Amino acid sequence: MTAPTLDQLEADRRATIADSGWGRSFTLWQPRNLAFWVYLALVASGAWAWVSMISGQYAAYGHAIVVAVELFAIYGAIFWWFTHSIDRYARQPIGALVAAFLWGGFGATWQLAATANTALLTLYAKAFGQAWALDWGAGLAAPFTEEIAKGAGLLLLIALGPRLVRTAFDGFILGAFIGLGFQILEDIAYAVNSAASQFGANQIGAELPTIWLRVIFGVAAHTLYSAVFGAGLIYLIGRPAEPRRPLRGLALIASAMLLHGIWDDLSALVRGRAGLLFLAWIVIPAAALLLAIKIFGITVRREREFLGRILAPEVATGVVLPQEMAAVCGTRKERKAFRKSLPDRRTRRVAGNVLDAAADLADALANAHGTSTPAVEFARGEVLRIRSGRPPRSRDADPVE
Repeated sequence: MTAPTLDQLEADRRATIADSGWGRSFTLWQPRNLAFWVYLALVASGAWAWVSMISGQYAAYGHAIVVAVELFAIYGAIFWWFTHSIDRYARQPIGALVAAFLWGGFGATWQLAATANTALLTLYAKAFGQAWALDWGAGLAAPFTEEIAKGAGLLLLIALGPRLVRTAFDGFILGAFIGLGFQILEDIAYAVNSAASQFGANQIGAELPTIWLRVIFGVAAHTLYSAVFGAGLIYLIGRPAEPRRPLRGLALIASAMLLHGIWDDLSALVRGRAGLLFLAWIVIPAAALLLAIKIFGITVRREREFLGRILAPEVATGVVLPQEMAAVCGTRKERKAFRKSLPDRRTRRVAGNVLDAAADLADALANAHGTSTPAVEFARGEVLRIRSGRPPRSRDADPVE
């Protein structure tokens, strides 16, 4: 088999960048796009509903509200950092992440899911009785209303950024941020409701158990459900860089809903058996975590393939070495194994920096749509400089070494 020429590799790189959406920006302000007005109307009205609820209770529970907002803001920031850090390849622009978070926090939660949950629970109570609805209603309402409401946000983001959201991994990441927004705003509401117990006499003491429980079990809740649902939705509808896989998509969507429903109906399922309830508190979040890790591993493979194609011409021209490209496109274990194979600590540290510089070069190439701009030449020069051990140079210097 004949090796591809440099021209063929560069043509494949440009096609890969176009297919993957890597380097594309995100613009929310699209007044000629109906999706923009739908997004704006639902997020704005949801934010108004949330602010009205909080402001209406602030006079009575102001201290408790401040504590809940502060603690969940820290909690949300940690999740934001973690979720953003695992998006190492064709990273979503910050504007898309913020739009996803706001949709989950206001559009999905306070405008769609809250209304649908109330209606569905009322229907359950009328059809099967109040006691049945209290036992089983949450688990048979929220997985449908809330997951679909969050998924609707992903569809709107696709309509707003059709050249940006291209793979199941994009759906996984954006779904996670939608779920994070949903979870944080919902958690604050639950904490404030707890503060109102005991007639508001012990607001902080009453809300802290709710806060800690939501913090602990929130690790495997809406953020993970929505990430899995988002990946499944992309597999179901297909995208230019992700062929349709309806069965896989439906399986992931059903899995997210099933985990959500079991968690919400846990008390009814264990029927008061404390030991079984304690076991379920461990098993269900663990299952959600394992599923999310598995889906991450499946969806991220395509992103690694994109990275390999973008860097292939750099390997052909000697800027990136073959073993470096294998490591930078590999798993965390493969990158660690590459560094461990080197003889001493200094060489390993330099190799790690070279891998980071190669990833930056891929970003620069994607932003330049595969052409050689000054930013690309600078990034290319940085790979060579770091490997050689030369000191840093100015961006104003001659970019070509």
